[in-house]
Amino acid sequence: MSAIHAMTTKPITTSDATAKVAALQENIERVIRGKSEVVRYAIASMLARGHILLEDVPGVGKTTLAHALARSVSVEFQRIQFTSDLLPSDIVGVMVFNQDRQQFEFLSGPVFTNVLLADEINRATPKTQSALLEAMNEGTVTVEKQHLPLPDPFVVVATQNPVEHVGTYPLPESQLDRFLMKLTIGYPNKTDERELLKAGGAEDALANLQPVLSAAELLALQNRVSDIHVSDALLDYLMSLVEATRNDSEIALGVSTRGSLTFYRASQALAMVYGRDFVTPDDVKRLAVPVLAHRVVLHERHVRHGDLTPEARVIERLVSQTPVPR
Repeated sequence: MSAIHAMTTKPITTSDATAKVAALQENIERVIRGKSEVVRYAIASMLARGHILLEDVPGVGKTTLAHALARSVSVEFQRIQFTSDLLPSDIVGVMVFNQDRQQFEFLSGPVFTNVLLADEINRATPKTQSALLEAMNEGTVTVEKQHLPLPDPFVVVATQNPVEHVGTYPLPESQLDRFLMKLTIGYPNKTDERELLKAGGAEDALANLQPVLSAAELLALQNRVSDIHVSDALLDYLMSLVEATRNDSEIALGVSTRGSLTFYRASQALAMVYGRDFVTPDDVKRLAVPVLAHRVVLHERHVRHGDLTPEARVIERLVSQTPVPR
């Protein structure tokens, strides 16, 4: 068991939590400029012990965001570049024979870390993609009938190019459901991109980025998320949105129970990011698309137009149609 996994964490006050989260966001935004909303969502996902899927065209900062998130916390970090010839053993590890001891020993793979960057995850085959399923869902890896625990905290930040691009394998619904949020960074505005060009890119800023949270502080923040208050009326509102995805005529597969649980936890985490100890309807509405859109399957495949996927447009319609509690 790693030292991080074994450490005990002390409770953290609301004011301390607010200050630490604000410092984390400020630190990440030294590298990712003009994308405050995306940074907030990424932080909320990590605080909720959730995994993040970043989907966008190449070159807009997906990998940079993952690096900035990992480097802002004093935890172990590993990166896997997914390719078509990557094997499951390249992720979880492999049993090797020790000549001196005359026995097999387990050589752990890069999944045994705190923050794992799965870069271009949809360029690997479905068999290799599935190697992360148990790790993302249960925080363990099974090798030769042995259940091996992963370090705590454990967060997967995966990037992928849009599925319409050449050489990609769409992630199956079961794996998409393991990601708490699916985020899109998008192109920067003209002013932010101009400043980025003057600075020579984000590489120098990323190289000089220093941690602002310890592993113990991150665990304390994660433990506090469950204390964020959610009123009964707001819980009913959240469930109404989930139910709407299961009954809508355009949706073939609605949000799962896992999805509703993560939606609830993500709302608590986002409230913490905004410095509150209670969830508001706006928290739920803001998270509807990043938490729910990748969990639904439409009856018919539609071509993507603009920034929103067809699934996201359906979720936005359901949000607009669902009464908000007063």
